[in-house]
Amino acid sequence: MNNDYFKRVTLLTPTKLWINNVTPEEARMAIDAGALGCTQNPSYTWKMLTHENEAAYSRELLKEILKETNDDNEVICILQRKLINRIANEFMPLWKKSNGEHGYVNIQGDPIHEEDPEVIIHEARSNREMSPNIMIKIPATRAGIDAMDILIRENTPINATEVMGLSQAMDICRMYERISKQTGKKPKIYYSLITGIYDEYLLNWAEKQKIDISLDILFQAGMAIAKKTYQITKAQWPEIGFIGGGVRGLHHFTEMVGADVCITMNWQGQAEDLLKLDQKVVPRFFNPIPELFIDELLSKVSEFRRAYMINGLTLDEYETFGPVEYFRDMFVSAWGKANDMAKSLRLDQKQIS
Repeated sequence: MNNDYFKRVTLLTPTKLWINNVTPEEARMAIDAGALGCTQNPSYTWKMLTHENEAAYSRELLKEILKETNDDNEVICILQRKLINRIANEFMPLWKKSNGEHGYVNIQGDPIHEEDPEVIIHEARSNREMSPNIMIKIPATRAGIDAMDILIRENTPINATEVMGLSQAMDICRMYERISKQTGKKPKIYYSLITGIYDEYLLNWAEKQKIDISLDILFQAGMAIAKKTYQITKAQWPEIGFIGGGVRGLHHFTEMVGADVCITMNWQGQAEDLLKLDQKVVPRFFNPIPELFIDELLSKVSEFRRAYMINGLTLDEYETFGPVEYFRDMFVSAWGKANDMAKSLRLDQKQIS
């Protein structure tokens, strides 16, 4: 695969590729293709424990970690840390070369206890000890924002994730602005608008609710939210970065091209497919979405209206907003499977001994 699509995107526009949930081999291929950062989420440990090329190594590592603690959940936290440290090492030369501008590797830990700010803070501090290019990924919920308040004061690089609406992004920006003015601390910070997952959720939700709306219009919902959120936050808080995430179709990258955003996507089936297409770089992000589409979505789709309007969601609603729960459930399921494997291996070790 010898094309330079992502490098051309970065050369010709402010848009950057970040890569998601990669193995070390995928990380090297992504960096070679032009990736400038990486996100890893709570499903990463399960991916590695079941990956064709990584399962043997990951399971042996898991067996060793079982000797360190009797807490199976802590075992998975440690496993995640050690697995992701390998990826941080791959991106470290890029971080050093760019003087800390690029090359960050994000880690989002335990999704089961993410309603507890103290757990989030404890994990963040432990994870930051791995490497200076580790960025802490935290859900933009009440508990997450409380944790970010403390961590920003400690100069911790932050990715506020699970953002599904404009009000969430604005709350993150206001918080960062307030703390920076109080303390003078300005660690690198992004918020991740999970456009792809939002679109996937909304399509399923509209079908269940039997909403009479064109799929062509519904297709534009996530991008409409992204464009409005970008316009408002970039105008008021230009220092805060925008990440587009949860890619479910290649358009979740190509329709963002032209904006000053990082778009995080999987290697297999996504980034590598875009490389194979080797298409032209066409900035599309600033193409307006027809008012007819917006009006139709606002009038018929309440889950769009809540995400699109400035005061569509309150702080206490972020955690229970449908697309946020939908996304988090994926992480809880994968984390639970990894926990179950740890329990099973621990039982096997006891029986052998």
